[in-house]
Amino acid sequence: MQHNNFKVTPLPRICLISNGEADADQGKVLLAQLNLLPETLPCMVQIREKRLEARELFNLAERARAIKLPAGSLLLCNDRLDIALAAGLDGVHLPENACPADKLRTFAPNLIFGCSIHSLEALHIAERSGADYLLFGPVFDTPSKRRYGASQGLHKLGEICMATSLPVYALGGIIPDNAALCMEEGAYGAAGLSVFQDTARLVETLEQFYSIICQ
Repeated sequence: MQHNNFKVTPLPRICLISNGEADADQGKVLLAQLNLLPETLPCMVQIREKRLEARELFNLAERARAIKLPAGSLLLCNDRLDIALAAGLDGVHLPENACPADKLRTFAPNLIFGCSIHSLEALHIAERSGADYLLFGPVFDTPSKRRYGASQGLHKLGEICMATSLPVYALGGIIPDNAALCMEEGAYGAAGLSVFQDTARLVETLEQFYSIICQ
């Protein structure tokens, strides 16, 4: 079930996830990324800074919200509805074991709620809870996800996409060179962290992704 304005305005096809190092750099990388986003390329941006205390996370979210983003962009906080509401963000991204989206939507009916999933069972739970989109992975091998187990592969991504009408973002080792393979399996978009960390190449990387995903 879809709940929000993207019934009229589609979700961005790229999801940029922050690097999780904000306690060391005060969020400088994320803020630099946001300031570099091309006006014509909307992105969904997930502030995922688990090491920050609540006040620090709120301060970063406020600073991020103050940046003029490309039209159609969405700014979300990972797992913290209170921070998203206090900072005026667009939504919340929920880990697989988080409070169900429908319980949180009671307090924030206009926010977008996305869910990370790693299985068909988790997909069905997320659907029943009223998730607006899904993040599935890791599709390919990536250092940041190795401690969670082996990559799931393109075939599993295809199974997930076939089993739902919700937008599915492929995550885990996604780069412009393999993004087309994910789209062929039915993915709506691509999500990533490390692929967007080189701010000197950020615009080029985003343009490459969009040329492949939106062709």
